[in-house]
Amino acid sequence: MKTQRITTRIPLYLQILIGMLVGIIVGLAAIHLGGEQVIHNWIAPWGKLFIRLLQVIAVPLIFVTLVKGVTGLQDMGRFSRLGGRTLLLYLIFISAAVAFGIGMGAVVKPGSLVDSGAAARISEKYQSEIADKALRAAEMQHEGPLRFLDDIVPANITLSFTDNSKTLQVIFFAIFFACAALILPREKIRPVADFFDALNEIILRMVGWIIALAPVGVAALMAELVASFGGNGSIFAALALYALTVALALLIIMYVFYPIVIRFMSPLRTSEFVKAMYPVQLFAFTTSSSAVTLPVTMDAVENKLGVSKEVSSFVLPVGVTINMDGTSCYQAIATLFIAQALGVDLGWMQIVTILLMTILSSIGTPGIPGGSYVILAMVLTSVGIPPEGLALIIGLDRPLDMLRTAVNVTGDAVVACMIHKQTDPGNKP
Repeated sequence: MKTQRITTRIPLYLQILIGMLVGIIVGLAAIHLGGEQVIHNWIAPWGKLFIRLLQVIAVPLIFVTLVKGVTGLQDMGRFSRLGGRTLLLYLIFISAAVAFGIGMGAVVKPGSLVDSGAAARISEKYQSEIADKALRAAEMQHEGPLRFLDDIVPANITLSFTDNSKTLQVIFFAIFFACAALILPREKIRPVADFFDALNEIILRMVGWIIALAPVGVAALMAELVASFGGNGSIFAALALYALTVALALLIIMYVFYPIVIRFMSPLRTSEFVKAMYPVQLFAFTTSSSAVTLPVTMDAVENKLGVSKEVSSFVLPVGVTINMDGTSCYQAIATLFIAQALGVDLGWMQIVTILLMTILSSIGTPGIPGGSYVILAMVLTSVGIPPEGLALIIGLDRPLDMLRTAVNVTGDAVVACMIHKQTDPGNKP
């Protein structure tokens, strides 16, 4: 009689959750035992190594999947319809997120609780970091609100491939390259198409190896975060209210707005979408990067939500750079919070400027941890708010960055489902 061998494998999202819990416990133990230095010297480097492994694969993954996706559309008319709808939906989502963030910040007014003396002490603590961001913000402000248009076309694509903050240029070149290939007869580009097919398989295998390390990397990242966390007691109430305001706004977008869109704009059940996206949101939350979460997002969208590879391979990589719903909402609330904390009165024209600047600047926000700092400094400068006010929120930015990244990747998936329905109405996503 044959014996049946039963094997169980813990799902990735549960492994990541366990890693998070282990990291939190280790971080708390280090604080209790005075071992913060042990965390920084022996545990944190493993988390940083995990992030670097994810970052090193992000640009090749985006380039290859975009070229493969566009060339797989078969004709230029197909690309034009898919690209136009995608960009329009992303713009609508970003605009709604910014408007909602401004509304939340104006109604709650978290910055009104900040004591002026405490704000000055925080600014002094982060003086060098803020000075660097203020200088960059001044340069960007001098270049004008449409500065990001100059950054779309690279002067040297090789340099763009070596800098994760230049993802928009990589996307432009990938689409430009793929469009040229799309116009040519299919038999002439067959060798190139076969090459990218093989390259895509290789990169996906590399991604699989990296993701297998996620539980360990996440545990190290969380241990470092807990051990490094600190706050200024004099502004605790204001910062707590600010953090709650941002978190509430992001959760409403992720678990109210998106499910409503899914309910009425796709044949998916909201419960089905939420269940499929939970592991992706958890991964994005722990890595704080929509770019490095891309392979996990693509896997969930294609295999759990049934979106075609043709749609996902185009919509999702573009969304990594363009669709920043969570980041845009956060920037709007953060701008109002800093203005309130520093006693800067904002008129309606300045509110409108914040709306427009946040929408435009979100297109150039890198999909990597901390990528929104420079952009937010530019928005602050555009409405006359001292960029030094960034010091008020830097201490609490990491957990909020983690949450808004989860919102960003969820928005990408929602748009992919909507585009799939519009392009293939007879198929259930």
